[in-house]
Order: sequence, then C-alpha cells, then structure tokens
Amino acid sequence: MIAIVCLDERKGMLFNKRRQSRDRAVTERIETLTKGKRLWISPFSEKLFVDKENLAVAEDFLERAGEGEFCFVENCGLAQAADRIEKLMVFWWDRHYPSDLRLDLCLEDWKKTEEETFAGHSHEKIIREVYVR
Repeated sequence: MIAIVCLDERKGMLFNKRRQSRDRAVTERIETLTKGKRLWISPFSEKLFVDKENLAVAEDFLERAGEGEFCFVENCGLAQAADRIEKLMVFWWDRHYPSDLRLDLCLEDWKKTEEETFAGHSHEKIIREVYVR
C-alpha cells in the first residue's frame, strides 16, 4: 500500500481530536495523485472525499488496502501496517499543534525520493515528501 499522512513539524496527526488534513489544496492533490486508483480511508475521513471515484471506506481500511493501492491515514497509527507499506507520502505543515496522535513510524528508516513545496488554502507552505524503504 501507499500510505498518505498529513503531519505538523512534530509529526502530529490529530490535535484536540481534530484532523490536521483539512486543507483543500492537499485534498485536491491527493485526488489527482490517486486518480484511477483505489483510495482506502476510514469513515472518519469520508467527508474530505465526497465525490471521489474509486473511494473505499472501511473501519479496517489499513488491513484491506492492497499492493499499489492508496491509503489515507489521519486518525490511527501506521506501525501496525508498517511491513505492508510500499511508499509513504507525507504532507507537512510548516507549524506545530498540540497533538493527540503522532506518526508512529521512524522516518529515518525510510529514504526520501521526492519533495515538492506548494501553497495551500489554510497554510502558506505545504511540503509533500515521498519515502520508500
């Protein structure tokens, strides 16, 4: 699977039990990057991708996502599925929030293969990085 996460500078994923992934520019990028491919999400994420084709929603979305399929993760850890992750796509915010949930993978164990900076709607600077093992 290709996991997608949104993180703050301290690898926070949720703050005050709210998502950090609510930037329209990021959602649009994810829709473009996953066009024609299955995108697995939890019910928590469903309202972000209302009209997305090939969307698969399930409580056990991490277990269901197959090889080459995308999996958007914002409200649970990834360590449980680490051995199945082919690529990790991270959208970084250029600030930090008091997070309730942080990424539970060590990025030092991964190799960065791509980096792109763009302006979002709620954040002036968003960095997209892609990691592989």
